[in-house]
Formats: sequence, structure tokens, C-alpha cells
Amino acid sequence: MTSITLRRGEPGDAAVIAEHNVRMAAETEGRDLDAKRALSGASRALADPERGVYHVAVHEGAIVGQLLITREWSDWRDGWFWWVQSVYVVPERRGQGVYRALWEHVVELARGAGDVAGLRLYVERENARALDVYHRLGMVAASYVLMEVDWVLPPDE
Repeated sequence: MTSITLRRGEPGDAAVIAEHNVRMAAETEGRDLDAKRALSGASRALADPERGVYHVAVHEGAIVGQLLITREWSDWRDGWFWWVQSVYVVPERRGQGVYRALWEHVVELARGAGDVAGLRLYVERENARALDVYHRLGMVAASYVLMEVDWVLPPDE
């Protein structure tokens, strides 16, 4: 792949990021996200870094990959965990190092921050391709089970 540029997401990226989030949800979970809600969510995060920070990979002027970082305080570690969310790489750019570049960029930022205890993400159990990528990048399965109450998206049937 020719060079990509990595940068922080900007408010003008909201429509593309939201479209990628809708595609990712359909592809990985079989969910049809409400496009208007996805756009609102991406726009709010892009306007307020306390909600999250997007990082995007740009190739020839187009966003070809993205991820969102949100934060969770760990009192046990006296530091932040950065949660990697909303990971998406456009299909025609997969397997070309786009996600690896985003990951390495975020690792560098996290290590440089001085108060980040580690990185976490959640992934669908059946998403073998993503699991393989995450394992190759040095991630391991945590001993936790994710529990939730979700008032917006209905549970999987």
C-alpha cells in the first residue's frame, strides 16, 4: 500500500466515521444501526474529547480506517485504560497494514501519555479475523466477561 497519513479525527469527518460505524455493526454483529443516531454519536465525540477521540488513516484524501479511544479509570492501577472502539478498515484496504498503523500510533500515544495503564477492546467471539489480528499485535484475552444493560440496542436474539 502506498503511504497513509494518520491523524486525529476532526468534526468534518463525522459523516464518514458514522457510515463506517454503520457498516462495521452490520458486518460484525448483523446489526442495523440507525444512521442518524450513529452520526449524532460520532459528531458528539468529535466535538468533545472527553467522550472519545477518533484516529483516522487517510489514503489519497479518503478515510480508509478508523478507531475510537475512550477512557476508563483504574483505581487498582492508578492509571487509565484506553478502550479501542469503532475499529473499521474499508474492505479494499484490509490486510495492507492500515489497522497496524493505527494501532502502533495509539500505542505510541498511550505510552507517551505517562498515565495509561494499558489498552483494551472488545470483539465479537466469532470474529476470527479480528481476533487473529489482535493476537498478532500482542493482545491477550482478559479473564473478564463483559456484562451490560443496553437501553438503546435490543439484545441479540
